[in-house]
Amino acid sequence: MHGETARLRIDLLRVEDAAALYAYRSDPIVARYQGWWPTELAEAEAFVAAQAQPATTSGGWTQRAIRLREDGRLIGDLGICLPADDEAAVEFGISLAPAQQRRGYAGEALRAVLDWVFVEQGRRRVCASVDPRNQASVALLRSLGLRQEAHFRESLKLRDEWVDDMVFGLLAREWQALRQQR
Repeated sequence: MHGETARLRIDLLRVEDAAALYAYRSDPIVARYQGWWPTELAEAEAFVAAQAQPATTSGGWTQRAIRLREDGRLIGDLGICLPADDEAAVEFGISLAPAQQRRGYAGEALRAVLDWVFVEQGRRRVCASVDPRNQASVALLRSLGLRQEAHFRESLKLRDEWVDDMVFGLLAREWQALRQQR
């Protein structure tokens, strides 16, 4: 997935992004709700090296850079799992550097992702999983039109703590209706 919005560019992670990615992904505020967080720069470098190439097949997670269009600076990343089965739901997640949060960038990036999934890829459904304590992400998903479909109690173990998991979903026809209302 590559694309541009009014303020952002979504593209491949690059080797030179590792330090910036490490800085925000290892921040306790960001890492609190993440399944992956690097504990040293070398982990971020290895992660970026593994992701810094175009995906040749669907079926697994791929991570993309979120950059400011004006200067190309990395401000976050988003993950997309595009299943090989065209009927299966596409899953996504997003992380932003704390200094870039609450500026509308996450919503802008995810609207581009939803357009790409539903319009360009012709997929039928998306879903996202979120820790319900992450109220900013819950509000973001709801603002994009996703509805809560499940709340699993103490279903994931993160950092030796059992946490809840909320699942949100959206259908292509629902996204089309929302786009027409805008």
